[in-house]
Amino acid sequence: DNLDGMVERGYAGQSIWDWWRLPDYKGPRYTDYARANASIGINGTVLNNVNAKATSLTAPYIAKAAALADVFRPYGIKVYLSVKWTAPMELDGLKTADPLDSQVAAWWKAKADEIYRAIPDFGGFLVKANSEGQPGPQDYDRTHADGANMLAAAVKPHGGIVMWRAFVYAHDNPDDRAKQAYDDFKPLDGKFADNVIVQVKNGAIDFQPREPFHPLFGAMPKTPLMMEFQITKEYLGQSTHLTYLGPLFEETLDADTYARGKGSTVAKVIDGTLDGHKLTGIAGVANIGVDRDWSGSIFNQADWYAFGRLAWNPDLSAEAIAREWAAMTFTPDPKLVKPVVAMMMGSREAAVDYMTPLGLAHVMGTGHHYGPAPWISDLARPEWNPVYYHKADATGIGFDRTKSGSNAIAQYAPPVAKMLADPKTTPEKELLWFHHLPWDYRLKSGETLWDGLVHHYDRGVAYVADMQKTWESLRPLVDPERFAQTKAFLKIQHREAKWWRGASIAYFQSIAKRPLPTGSDAPAHDLDWYKAQDFPYAPGNP
Repeated sequence: DNLDGMVERGYAGQSIWDWWRLPDYKGPRYTDYARANASIGINGTVLNNVNAKATSLTAPYIAKAAALADVFRPYGIKVYLSVKWTAPMELDGLKTADPLDSQVAAWWKAKADEIYRAIPDFGGFLVKANSEGQPGPQDYDRTHADGANMLAAAVKPHGGIVMWRAFVYAHDNPDDRAKQAYDDFKPLDGKFADNVIVQVKNGAIDFQPREPFHPLFGAMPKTPLMMEFQITKEYLGQSTHLTYLGPLFEETLDADTYARGKGSTVAKVIDGTLDGHKLTGIAGVANIGVDRDWSGSIFNQADWYAFGRLAWNPDLSAEAIAREWAAMTFTPDPKLVKPVVAMMMGSREAAVDYMTPLGLAHVMGTGHHYGPAPWISDLARPEWNPVYYHKADATGIGFDRTKSGSNAIAQYAPPVAKMLADPKTTPEKELLWFHHLPWDYRLKSGETLWDGLVHHYDRGVAYVADMQKTWESLRPLVDPERFAQTKAFLKIQHREAKWWRGASIAYFQSIAKRPLPTGSDAPAHDLDWYKAQDFPYAPGNP
């Protein structure tokens, strides 16, 4: 959340933090927020955006954070703050933010002491550094460990921790973006202080509808790693698409890193059992705002709920969680629960089908990430362009991350790397993430890659149409207000799924030069029409 009330990548209205009226007025919704989180085991909240403003560390804003901490404390919830690396320079005129400079270290120690005087149970700092233009220790030829450890020393006397994000990629690094976090952090394994935990996104790019698990999981046995999931759906239809994220969370947590042999799941990495770590964590980029339903839609609440449930029991199934949520949210009547859970369980896969099938990724409109734009190729940095990720050309489609390409597969444990080296043994759902393949490559179904791609788009649209029919059949079992909202949002989702399908097929067909398979309709518009769509005021865009 930003200090002006805007929520970056938020799709549920403005921030619930009323910074202007804090600390004097603490609205009742803060207590409601604490109760909701405590009910599913969430025990901490970072109050501000990782793209932080130094102002968050000034005395007036520390007092505002302290007021929120007072509300949350009875519910077992600690407050954390994101910090801007150059805060000592911006707030007090220091000449440098070099983490090895004694004046810089002294500034952060004094600032930590000030915060803990106001908030005795303050949790610590979250840091985004040297990523997407944010400053950091690398600006001074220092490492991420140098930066994290300096902050860790400042909060350690008070029992605080530092959560240091591994979401990094540099404009001057020509290597595969998917490799850069591993390349930066793997050499630092064992060099972080014992109150630092490295926060790693579920995949190596950025919260895509589907990504393989991040190669850092299992690769840093001497360093505690925490998971970063996105509960808000920046790339998955934002607030109006019914795309239940429980299966995405479950898929990632169950993924086997093979770091210590078979059974070395991502869940065991982050809960500390694989490598014996006591400092553990899991983070969710929240979808909370001032909307009456908190999360932009009724069904988006299920993602918040699933995150909390899996945080404490990663062995739970997404389906069991969906049943719990549906029964508590609507009615325990099986006539509703069974079809609603069935809708939810296939909804994320449907979004993958109509957006990014067979391992495609990051083909969304740039900036706001709303809607399809696989044709964009003219932005300043290569990795900002969708064409960078799909690499479609006359010969085929996909990003070659094998030895003949970027060799990103080498960042995984040998059994995983061996599986991913061959398209025949690569899971088909991740095929084009790791391989550039001919349009006529034969899938396991026997159909060509081109035909299979089109059929995935078709299947995704059809699933949304089926959800509309299912929901309509449940009208007698749902109150009119929530029924009407969900019906309206499913209508939007169906329209946008068809838009995704049409735009993607129109673009890729212009490159593949192949006819549509029998039974698949042509896109509703020509490619120029799809390219002309413009959304200057899409929500959640910083």
